[in-house]
Amino acid sequence: MRFVWAVAAFVLATLMIGAGIAQRTVFQGPETETRAIEIDETAPYIVVDGGVLNSHRGAQTLRARGDGEIFAAYGRTTDMTQWLATSDHVRVTLDDDGDPVAEFVAAPEPEEPAEGEETAEPAPLTPAGSDLWLDEFQQEDVLVTSLQLPEEMSLLVAADGVQPAPSRLTLTWPTGVTTPWAGPLIVGGCLVMAAGIVLYILGLRHARRSRGPRRKGLPMAQTEPIDLAVEGADKGVISATPTRRRISAGKRAFAAVPIVAVSALLFTGCTADAWPQLGGTPTPTPTETVIVPAGQGQPAVTKAQAQRIVTRVAEQVATADEAKDAAAAAARLAGPALAERETNYTLRAQLADHPALDPIPSGPLSLVLPQAFDGWPRTFMAVVDDPQDKQSTIMTMSQEDAWADYKLTYIANLAADTSMNVAPDYVGATAVEPNSPFLVLPPDQIATAYADVLNNGDDSEFAAFFDEDTDTFRAEVARDRAGRLEQFNQTGQETGKLTFAATAGTQAPVALATLDSGAIVAVTINESDTVTPTNADAVIKVDSNPIVKTLAGVTQSATGFTTTFADQLFFFVPAQSSSESIRFLGYSSNILSAKVVNQ
Repeated sequence: MRFVWAVAAFVLATLMIGAGIAQRTVFQGPETETRAIEIDETAPYIVVDGGVLNSHRGAQTLRARGDGEIFAAYGRTTDMTQWLATSDHVRVTLDDDGDPVAEFVAAPEPEEPAEGEETAEPAPLTPAGSDLWLDEFQQEDVLVTSLQLPEEMSLLVAADGVQPAPSRLTLTWPTGVTTPWAGPLIVGGCLVMAAGIVLYILGLRHARRSRGPRRKGLPMAQTEPIDLAVEGADKGVISATPTRRRISAGKRAFAAVPIVAVSALLFTGCTADAWPQLGGTPTPTPTETVIVPAGQGQPAVTKAQAQRIVTRVAEQVATADEAKDAAAAAARLAGPALAERETNYTLRAQLADHPALDPIPSGPLSLVLPQAFDGWPRTFMAVVDDPQDKQSTIMTMSQEDAWADYKLTYIANLAADTSMNVAPDYVGATAVEPNSPFLVLPPDQIATAYADVLNNGDDSEFAAFFDEDTDTFRAEVARDRAGRLEQFNQTGQETGKLTFAATAGTQAPVALATLDSGAIVAVTINESDTVTPTNADAVIKVDSNPIVKTLAGVTQSATGFTTTFADQLFFFVPAQSSSESIRFLGYSSNILSAKVVNQ
């Protein structure tokens, strides 16, 4: 009976293992689906729409073949469409049957020049390094990249923006084919086979024992004694069973075949998709709900994109700082951030020991607040933490149009206890209008009001709008003015006077809304120190002040000198309905100019 069960186990194991292997071989469908994109027209750019990329589920793998360098990038479809508005390109979309179809899109004809003017050919676009792309790739001859883009993003393929883009494109998606019972069938079959082997061995053992000597039987034949003196003669001894050595070898040979078979089958096709997924569905962690206002645009940048832009700005400004090249700095700086650098380059060119300004930090971004806007110009704020100096830097970046690079416009060091209630980077914030009536003070009045507070202190009509307890800058300015005035009066009180004044800067404010209906506002203020003589015979000399002497270009003046410092300031401005005051967030201050006082 044991042999019957052993044979049944062997048959069942063979069926199970065969079925499992068949699932992983002859019965398994294709793991991927590939679709070639036929492009007949030639153009410097090919755009694969997000609808094509998402026509099948799963990650998308692009393969582009051509001669030479191949460039690919992905970004928002709206941004890519705007960027290509002045260039010929091929757009790949889905037709009514769900098949990809390529359509040539010609650049608009240039406007007719006025009489007497020459027609200027538009410069070809350079795709590499654009701040619009969320990521970009470059490879030689063959480009392969795996993506998983949402439907609102598109993929751009090009060569160098002048030569025709590679037209041999294929997209591949995983089919999601799995064989969840292949693994259990193979392993289960191996276990059944092992059970059959055990039954077979037990059957052999039982059969051997059943052939042993019996007490009753036929009478044994008469035997004769064996002559032991005869050497080499046949002793007449007959071996009824093989030796122990032979039995052991036979058993090992018998057992080795199933063990090898089991080992081979056990590792056949046992990948993750060869097993049923029995794990439970993970429970999502509740997060704070952020309601996106209806009609709000997409965030200007993602966090990864913002990190890459900040790094590029830091690298290019560092190169400009080393070369003291204001034109190179202007490629990535604007407004007060650029004006301060230009003054620093002038001083460093003539004063060997004058220090450079602090480099633009490019460490990991702890906060990104992009403007939620689909048009241009667009802005984002970012905070960079420096764990070594335990200092955080806040900055604003602005992009004028789709073809321009982002430029740093404001930068300041945050106060130690700063907190900002802002939306997540994947939601973004709306820009607050300069004259918005919904804040305690409109953004375009913050600089004027705060300058009046610096000039008049508690006597200012705007003093009650600002939180004095958190305003470290106001207290620092008051101490600095008092100390410098005391020092000046010790030597120059009889022949001159020193006055201070703060005025609003010319740079437009940047304001992005917070979750509590307030706004983070960045403004500039110019602080001026003016030294003038008090009698007609006196002159003001600056021999001992190389900075003023270098910037003014003279060593003395009968009318005096005015030195101007640019302050970049960040504030939190609450909503008009709030009982909070305007809270100071951070500042940076550097010399801007020194001039002779005009009569």
